[in-house]
Amino acid sequence: MTTLTNPFEIARETLRLLATRRIPPTPDNYLTLYHEISGTKPALEAFPEKQLRSLAAALPKSTPDQLRLARQLDEAVKAGNWDNFRTHLAQFVSALAESQKLAWSDLIGNLIRQWDSKHIGLTAARKRESLEHLLTSAGANPETLFTRLQSLVKSWGQGKENESPADADASVPEPNISTTPIANPQQPEDLLPELRELFAFTLETAIATQLIESPQLSNDAKQLAGDIRSARKLEQMQDFLTRLKRFAFKLELLAEDQAELRSSLLNLLRLLVQNITELVVDDSWLHGQIDIVREIVDKPLSQRTVDDAERRLKEVLYKQSQLKASLFEAREAIKQMLAGFVDHLADFADATSDYHNTIEGCAEKISAATDISELQGVLGEVMRETRTIQLNAQRSRDELRSTQEMVKKSEARIQELEQELEATSDLVRHDQLTGVLNRRGLEDMFNKEIARAQRHDTLLCVGLLDIDNFKKLNDSMGHDVGDKALIHLAQVCKEALRPQDTVARFGGEEFIILLPETPIEDGIVALTRLQRELTKKFFLNDNEKVLITFSAGVTQMLPDDTQATVIKRADEAMYQAKQTGKNRVVSAP
Repeated sequence: MTTLTNPFEIARETLRLLATRRIPPTPDNYLTLYHEISGTKPALEAFPEKQLRSLAAALPKSTPDQLRLARQLDEAVKAGNWDNFRTHLAQFVSALAESQKLAWSDLIGNLIRQWDSKHIGLTAARKRESLEHLLTSAGANPETLFTRLQSLVKSWGQGKENESPADADASVPEPNISTTPIANPQQPEDLLPELRELFAFTLETAIATQLIESPQLSNDAKQLAGDIRSARKLEQMQDFLTRLKRFAFKLELLAEDQAELRSSLLNLLRLLVQNITELVVDDSWLHGQIDIVREIVDKPLSQRTVDDAERRLKEVLYKQSQLKASLFEAREAIKQMLAGFVDHLADFADATSDYHNTIEGCAEKISAATDISELQGVLGEVMRETRTIQLNAQRSRDELRSTQEMVKKSEARIQELEQELEATSDLVRHDQLTGVLNRRGLEDMFNKEIARAQRHDTLLCVGLLDIDNFKKLNDSMGHDVGDKALIHLAQVCKEALRPQDTVARFGGEEFIILLPETPIEDGIVALTRLQRELTKKFFLNDNEKVLITFSAGVTQMLPDDTQATVIKRADEAMYQAKQTGKNRVVSAP
């Protein structure tokens, strides 16, 4: 059949086929035949976002499970994922159906038996009062009603006289509720005051103080703390437990939101880093900052790395601001030189224009002259103007050469400043030879680690190592080989130590190692392991193995220590290691 393209012809043919095939003219049948005739495929149905969002909003949110379902459905609607929406809803309904399969028949039968039985101190009026109170407080929630009714029946059974074996077998056990006898639910139950106070203290200090950015949750934690302090009855404890579960679920949602926010911020930061080169004309000035930020984004975040990056960026930006100021001055000088040269060219052009006008006037006088004597004054004027324009041209040539030399010097200065600017990002706090921290970087990191150890009440171990026989190595093989040996040692230190450990060149062949959260015994083990790594990873000089060893002193940071005192103590221990045979690790007393 020929495929039709005109909509009117397709519609007419569709109606004809409906009548010919005797198909009911429903919208679906019409649409099917329409696509059959036109040779097209029906478009996929649009995701009913509005309807599904309305359905999710209409669902109750009184329990943690209902709140979790609402969140899952909302995420499915945002993603336009019908499969996830259907799956979450089906799972919730299935779980709800399972939770409704409670042993109501057994419980009601046991309730009737306990009602008819006689109990010490319990009259029929007391039983009726307890049952009415329970139905009033927990009747809205079937699960809570089942649990509390089970507890009530069990409490009656504890005081029953002449219990028969049949009745004992018919009692329904409760796996999740304490089996402590309760003589009367209406009388206050003696809870341990210490446990209640501990629970309240945890809510007020350990939880509420961590929710500063969520005032509502912080207030809920404080309210729960007040409720647990005043809880004396079983009903109050069960109500508190319900509210605590709801509060815990809100905390779970908050944690998910914060994790999602953190992930979004990191993705945004990655995007900025990847595209920052498109925002500036010359991105060579920014490569240091970009490398720092990229290093942070690509690794797990920690307060130590973020603080270190912030300090490095501040130093880099300060140094770059100084260099950019010098660069700006150099460029302004070039602009002023060029502006002066342009002004001089304009003056020269004006002088040239006057010269041409004078020459044209002299030419007219020469043409109009009738006597040779009349040409004498004209020739004198031509010579004077020619000499003047010659002097102006010579002066302009000299000034042009001078300006050209000044521009060359300024361009060389600009290139020098730009190279210095590019190197600033890497050399502010790091040793140029080995790549580890220099003395300035060590000082900043030392202060940071000391403050962190004091704040968290953790240990900080400090090691100072010195390469053995380094002067002999320099004298026998040359300073270039000595520099390569320092680079090799720094590289082995980076590979063998933990990511949170810090390596810095203290001077010459001496290195400082900071080992946070490390007792002195583990510090000795770490430096001893580093010595073994040096014996495995040989330093090669012209394919010849050169054994590098070091002597080290290790000490523990004390509360009244400063950077100077702890390094001095480590230095004394290192000197003792040198004196007792080298290639050793000695701890300071």
